[in-house]
Amino acid sequence: MATTVSDRPGYGQLLRTPGAWTFLLPGFAARQPFAMLTIGIVLLVQHTTGSYGSAGAVAAVSGVSMALFAPQSGKLADRFGQRAVLLPGVLLHAVSVSALTVLALADAPLWALFAAAVPTGASIPQVGPMVRARWAAMLGATPDRPASPLMSTAAAFESVTDEFTFVLGPVIATALCTGVHPAAGLATEAALTLVGGLLFAAQRATQPAPRPAATAAEPHASALSVPGVRVLIVAFLGIGAVFGGMQVSLTAFSEEIGHPGVNGVLYGIFAAGNMLAGIACGAIAWKSGPRRRLIVGYVALTLTASGLWAVHSVPLLAGLGLLVGLCIAPALISGYTLVDSLVPATARTEAFTWLTGAVALGQAAAVTAAGQLADAHGASTGFLVPLAGTALALVTLLALRSRLAPPSAGRTVARGIGHREPVTVD
Repeated sequence: MATTVSDRPGYGQLLRTPGAWTFLLPGFAARQPFAMLTIGIVLLVQHTTGSYGSAGAVAAVSGVSMALFAPQSGKLADRFGQRAVLLPGVLLHAVSVSALTVLALADAPLWALFAAAVPTGASIPQVGPMVRARWAAMLGATPDRPASPLMSTAAAFESVTDEFTFVLGPVIATALCTGVHPAAGLATEAALTLVGGLLFAAQRATQPAPRPAATAAEPHASALSVPGVRVLIVAFLGIGAVFGGMQVSLTAFSEEIGHPGVNGVLYGIFAAGNMLAGIACGAIAWKSGPRRRLIVGYVALTLTASGLWAVHSVPLLAGLGLLVGLCIAPALISGYTLVDSLVPATARTEAFTWLTGAVALGQAAAVTAAGQLADAHGASTGFLVPLAGTALALVTLLALRSRLAPPSAGRTVARGIGHREPVTVD
């Protein structure tokens, strides 16, 4: 589907893309629960067990499960179509979340909660990557046309949408868990996943065409076989460490000062910074390429995250959290934008799910580590986790940045993956 653009593409032009609204609205509803799941699990399990470490561990199991299964979901969606994957997925997720909730309220042993967390994470519908794949199918390069300038705008728009969910999701889940019932957050998450996922799956006209079986002339390769994707996965692990470390540490900090309700506000400010930066990134006509923007954004993210552990007042923590949030969006948007130049359409949904899964895995590890640190040494030590995660990822990103350059036209970068015209990345 071609789109006419001007020299300075913007959100208005993007949203006038034919068919966009048919998947954007249900897609927003379906991805909202993603931001509610981790905090919903943490608040419910902490309420029933009294331990942030146990709560973080259960949430981490669901995150690891998602990280392991999400790429397989993306691969199946590329091959058989998004609808075929979504329909059974949302049903399984609703059942799994319900089982986890019942077990937690029944004071089931920790191993039973771990067992229920596995299908809960594995069945999280990958709506965000599926929406990005729809944009890429509409705007990305094909043998008949070059990539639209709106691709970067679409990446920014999706980051803004993701972060808007991270503004609303934790606040809604926290309000429901603290003001209604400890299980209300997960119950709402399951309901929204089911309804939103089914509505999104019904939008068949805009889903990318399935890529059934590979042929001998065009063998199928995993997106993971592209070196640049592996580098991006490490970068997104660090971003996940920020999300997970902030969620648990802000919750523990709010409890520690005797004002648990401030947790949603603090996390909302952090996510609002991310959303505002995402809006700005999409509105700017960038002259530098996404690889350079990714590195600069990551340096800023690491520097701002380095001061979180030393802050002990609500206003200062809110201000620094806002700055950390402002630095996340440029890194996320740049990483997602690079996928279009590194990975062909046959593996694009899978590539997006690897990155989303990396965020979930980093979040899971951070939730566990921050929970253990908060239990043992206080809330402030939990904020060391975002620093450690981003610092390690930054070192890897700087050392392997050359792998983020797209191959020259016609070059094979992995088994069966050839590429179109080169895209400027610096």
